[in-house]
Amino acid sequence: MKEIEGLHRLDVIDSHTAGEPTRCVVSGGPHLGTGTLSERVNRFRSDHDLWRRAILCEPRGSDVLVGALLVEPFDPSCDAGVIFFNNAGYLGMCGHGMIGVAATLDFLGRIKPGHHRIETPVGAVSIHLHSSNQATIRNVPSYRYRAGVEVDVPGFGRVCGDVAWGGNWFFLVRKHTLAAARDLTLSQVEQLTTFTWEIRRALNAAGITGEGGADIDHVELFTAARDATNHSRNFVLCPGKAYDRSPCGTGTSAKMACLAADGLLNPGEPWRQEGILGTVFEGSFEFESQPAEVGKNGTPDAVGPRILPIVTGSAFVTAKSTLLFYPSDPFRMGVPE
Repeated sequence: MKEIEGLHRLDVIDSHTAGEPTRCVVSGGPHLGTGTLSERVNRFRSDHDLWRRAILCEPRGSDVLVGALLVEPFDPSCDAGVIFFNNAGYLGMCGHGMIGVAATLDFLGRIKPGHHRIETPVGAVSIHLHSSNQATIRNVPSYRYRAGVEVDVPGFGRVCGDVAWGGNWFFLVRKHTLAAARDLTLSQVEQLTTFTWEIRRALNAAGITGEGGADIDHVELFTAARDATNHSRNFVLCPGKAYDRSPCGTGTSAKMACLAADGLLNPGEPWRQEGILGTVFEGSFEFESQPAEVGKNGTPDAVGPRILPIVTGSAFVTAKSTLLFYPSDPFRMGVPE
């Protein structure tokens, strides 16, 4: 290979989980030093954020890609550490991305089928690699923070939903007036994206947040599943205004937390969540500790029990490549926002 002074190389493995892509940075990424993963993601954000867009966005990628930077774990019980990021910023956890990371680590020969722990900035996630393409993750504790929250959305009227944590903060829509959202299909993506983006803007304008004032950066719609073997179909808007092609692992976790809070899903009972492409994540949960009371029937501020979500999905490695950063390239660090 021709040697060029100042040329930087960065090795990545691309995969998709149920249709949603993940770009895993194997080597050559920003050096974040030592410390906890929460400290290192803060260092990524403050000192190396240009690399986020350079890795994911045009001209090397697209707004759909989710990045996963492999790092050494802080927790010695973990096999690897990972920091997830996208075109808009950084993610505490990413369900589809974690399944993609498991398939990538298997592809690289770093793990074998069996049980493993992967560290994230919001906690360690247990994974069971069943085969090269299928894995089950035991997500971080999830819970409903508020139930039956109403917000006026300009152009769409009043919307009602739940605020829940599944590794990211979600607004899970219960009631709305958009006809297109009663049949979640690819032909409706433009309308669904506009609607959910306006919901997010309305939540921000109304000061509706997750716990501790955290930004609610995911909005999730539901309708009946198209396949009778599944329980629900969803559309998930991600922070950077791209929609999730998969059924969304953290979104499925948040959904199960709401169902558990209302007493509509029992521990160990399967929940098959269908995404916009028709692909499926199969979920279930355990209680983190036995709750004193389950189900508050949608009253505002109905904090639900903390659950331990379990989500199974399939991922496939699609490419192994080297990203090249020429010193003379005006867009070497990505196209400006």
